Amino acid sequence: MSHPVHNQKSRVAAISIFASAGMAATKFVVGIAIGSLALISEALHSSVDLVATVITWMVVKVSDLPADEEHHYGHGKIESLSALGVIAMLYVLAGGILVTAYGHLREGAAPPTLSAIPFVVLLIDIAVNLWRAYALQRTARDTKSQALAADALHFASDVFGAVAVIIGLALSGLGYAWGDAAAAIGVAVVIAALGLRLARSTVETLLDRAPEGASEKATAAIKAVPGVVDVDRLRVRMVGPTHFIDAIVKVPRTYPIDRVEEIKRKAQDAVSKALGDADLTFTSVPVARDNESIRERIMVIARNSGLAIHHVTVHDLGGKLTVSIDLEVDGEMTLTAAHDIAHGLEHNIRDQFGDDVEVDTHIEPLEPELPAGIDAAPGRVEIIKGALSRFAADGAIHDIHNVRVRDTDAGEIVNFHCRAAPSMSVIKVHENVDEIERALRRAFPTVKRVISHAEPPKRHGI
Repeated sequence: MSHPVHNQKSRVAAISIFASAGMAATKFVVGIAIGSLALISEALHSSVDLVATVITWMVVKVSDLPADEEHHYGHGKIESLSALGVIAMLYVLAGGILVTAYGHLREGAAPPTLSAIPFVVLLIDIAVNLWRAYALQRTARDTKSQALAADALHFASDVFGAVAVIIGLALSGLGYAWGDAAAAIGVAVVIAALGLRLARSTVETLLDRAPEGASEKATAAIKAVPGVVDVDRLRVRMVGPTHFIDAIVKVPRTYPIDRVEEIKRKAQDAVSKALGDADLTFTSVPVARDNESIRERIMVIARNSGLAIHHVTVHDLGGKLTVSIDLEVDGEMTLTAAHDIAHGLEHNIRDQFGDDVEVDTHIEPLEPELPAGIDAAPGRVEIIKGALSRFAADGAIHDIHNVRVRDTDAGEIVNFHCRAAPSMSVIKVHENVDEIERALRRAFPTVKRVISHAEPPKRHGI
């Protein structure tokens, strides 16, 4: 399927080819017929525009090709190279016109033969070029095509050149023999001035100059993404219509990898919305936030060492920091090896918080993955459910439901849901549920593990 942007650029370029060819031929024939150097110069200028338009038509087909193994950033730079080639042709033409016009002035060449025809042709040419310049510039802006922008500039210069020719022919008609040559010089000056403007923007693109305002827009878009701490460095360059952005972004070091990937995705969407066609390379740098808690810092230290910890408690006893940690290790590991791991973790924590911090590490075996099991018989589930309801009868926990029992080689696994008062704290809920779980394991030694889920009471209608 054809790309809509490519189709738009190709269609506009193709229309320009036919328009350029018709107007260039008409002006050249009329210029020869009346002997006007200015009109011939303008016709030659249009001929260069015709060549430029043909080049543009071919270039846009190549520039829209996707990136490949040899062109990782696509083929958009070919538009800049083609624009430089067209600029070179324009300056060669401007130089030739200046030399010829100077010769006419020095030798006193005869003025052109005037009639209404050249004026009518030039007015039609101005109208056509204004329309083409507007259409091309609008398409160039929408597609960010340098080749089409160069083509639009050529047609804009044709308008100024045609006005200069009309003035020159009018001066010749009023008896000023130098008017036609002066108009030709005006055409050359217009070509040179507008070519200089195009050359500057094209060279800046080839030198990877950041588009004006693009860096600020991209930075603001990335900073607005939730989770981004700051943008450390950002670089932007244009390749054809695409903004290629390299950003080094600070993110909280406590975030898991999947959370950072989500930030990257949102950042790509944000810069695409801000700049249009954008390709973001996002390098994340984990940093400590100002509001990072001591517990979070300890979790980061353990995670960086590949250790599993839980039940992290932190106390400040009269200015002295005390930390207690449950460290999980392979149950088959020797005590010496496990102690070395715990000692290393404690050393890393003291490096972070100071040598006077007190660290106590409780070593326990890593809970193995339980083998696959099967659902227990309905009768067994009812027995377990009845026991849970009895153990909860006199406490704050009630409405035992969703009871599931599974048989495994390691023992029975029990899952159940229950309800508690909505105002009860998490600590109190946990203590009450723990009592029920312990009672169940005492009553049924075959129960290996109990997993509970506490909920607030049902709201009416839900």
